[in-house]
Amino acid sequence: MKPASLGTVGHSPAKVLIVDDLDDARWVLSTLIRQAGFLPLMAANGSDALACIQRETPDVVLLDVGLPDMDGFEVLARAKAHDKTLHVIMVTANGKTHDAVRAIRAGAYDYVAKPFNNEDVVLTVRRALSEKALRSQHWQCLNQPGGDVSPLLDLMGKSAAIVRIQTEVERVARTNFSVLVMGESGTGKELVSQAIHARSLRTAQPFVAVDCGAIAESLIESELFGHEKGAFTGAHQAKAGAFELANGGTIFLDEIGNLPLAMQGKLLRVLETRRIHRIGSSKEQMVDFRVVAATNADLLTMVAQQTFRGDLYHRLAEYGIFIPPLRERKEDLVLLVSRFLTQTNKELGKQVQGLSAMAWGLVQGYSWPGNARELRNQLRRAVLLCDDPEGVITPDCLGMLHGHTRSPTPSGFDQMTPGRPSGNTDHTCPLCGSTALLASGVGLSLKEFSARVTAQMEREVLLRVLNLTDGNKAQAARMLQIDYKTIHTKLKAYEISSTQFMKDGHKHEGQ
Repeated sequence: MKPASLGTVGHSPAKVLIVDDLDDARWVLSTLIRQAGFLPLMAANGSDALACIQRETPDVVLLDVGLPDMDGFEVLARAKAHDKTLHVIMVTANGKTHDAVRAIRAGAYDYVAKPFNNEDVVLTVRRALSEKALRSQHWQCLNQPGGDVSPLLDLMGKSAAIVRIQTEVERVARTNFSVLVMGESGTGKELVSQAIHARSLRTAQPFVAVDCGAIAESLIESELFGHEKGAFTGAHQAKAGAFELANGGTIFLDEIGNLPLAMQGKLLRVLETRRIHRIGSSKEQMVDFRVVAATNADLLTMVAQQTFRGDLYHRLAEYGIFIPPLRERKEDLVLLVSRFLTQTNKELGKQVQGLSAMAWGLVQGYSWPGNARELRNQLRRAVLLCDDPEGVITPDCLGMLHGHTRSPTPSGFDQMTPGRPSGNTDHTCPLCGSTALLASGVGLSLKEFSARVTAQMEREVLLRVLNLTDGNKAQAARMLQIDYKTIHTKLKAYEISSTQFMKDGHKHEGQ
């Protein structure tokens, strides 16, 4: 069967709204979008764009920052308030990196800079559509009727751990308990949270997700509780916060451990009173919501260290669900690999059938510190690189899992790490340094050995991706599917300075 095209949603072409006040720019972009198999819609100003969003419900919006009637960021805010799931790609002026950073922080899916590369625009739109389709598939699976259907088992695996999680979801979903979902990054905490909402009595109402680690501290209160027009500089119109948008449904607070202490007290009050008031307003509003929070941190340790409020912890953890890391449930690899290959075949229009025996050995032997998210990224790359006539992924396609980077890689990724002699063609495997330590007589336990190899590999990946993005940390974070705060934390932990990944001495603003 031929994989479904990303140019369609259902049986209709995907709608892409192009918002630009320049006739030539709209013509160029509409031509690109039409040639890519999408349906272009056009608006020359912010007011027309917002009216079109309500009338046509586009799948993706290409939004220019500079518009004649209102700022592009105002259009972004109002569009996201109307539809939190809408993917908006900002078109920024060349050299205005601060606009790009501001766009991501304001909730844009991505950005492209003028003068833009035609292929980059189309690829960014395709990626946005792919992610939207993936979320839609997850929701369809999670909302299947009851009976013997176990949606999480179809999405996450069939190990004893996932069977337990499925049982816990079914048990708690129809209550109004606050649920705390715990697990490492990439284990599927949002998927479990979506399943709780989908199986709850609130399933027909909104599911509103807030990433507490991706929002600037100065904006988090407005994001959660909203604000009135004129409440602060830049508040050009009133905005509903996440709790207001989630009224009747579920609010998902991702990476709750990153919430500033000052906001923790305000959040606790809202959880206890079920009342909010927007910034700049003296009127309180009653809100009806169910809260599900997620964390990859040890909140009890944070409570002991007084960096997380104990009363808030107990309010959030009325019921707790722990998701074990992928390395502890390797039996789920078969299902996950099959699912990710199917998704990527559809995305790329390819017919990759599976992995060779040696490739399977690498996948099963790896510890997957990034869990299912890392597995998905590796397989997407492997499918892209797979040129085998029988559609079989070989070890060379698995890049870093193969222990070196001699295999074909995307442009720029196979360059030497900054700081190494340019003539060195020996792409050293992180395993080699630790193996040399063992040979020299230094005693390392298996756990210490694995931790050291993992750390060296992660440091290498960070350097290479930052080299590929010319030091743009925001872009690197998106490529690695980690939040902006996490990449800064890792750079500090691995003592990676800007001089190790910057090119031509240029530094990206806002990073």
